[in-house]
Amino acid sequence: MPATPRAIDLTHAAARAAAERKAEEIIAIDVADRLALSDVFLVVSGRSDRQVRAIVDSIDEAMLKAGAKRRTREGYDEGHWVLVDYGDVVVHAQQADDREFYALERLWADCPAVELPDDLERVAAEAPEQA
Repeated sequence: MPATPRAIDLTHAAARAAAERKAEEIIAIDVADRLALSDVFLVVSGRSDRQVRAIVDSIDEAMLKAGAKRRTREGYDEGHWVLVDYGDVVVHAQQADDREFYALERLWADCPAVELPDDLERVAAEAPEQA
């Protein structure tokens, strides 16, 4: 069974929040048929530990507004690979080197992609530059 509409809505909210913080290579993978614990993996990249933490903070805020409560968060202090579990959606925010090394997209290549909102590039372009 594919990801639920609720999981997809949460994924879209998280993806927009990531785009607002200039996240790169935003993708979503439907893992519902493979995992019982989650429906979607959202994978995003940041250029530094500071940016990765800002992305995660933005996603946390958006998910709370959308009614999703964070279950757990790992790796935030280091800011290289932060995993955040919201139940239906698990976010992987990684620095580019870590993302290339661990290659989550390759590990889950047999799972379908979740279509993301068309406006992510516009959201990122309109977001203010961070200090």
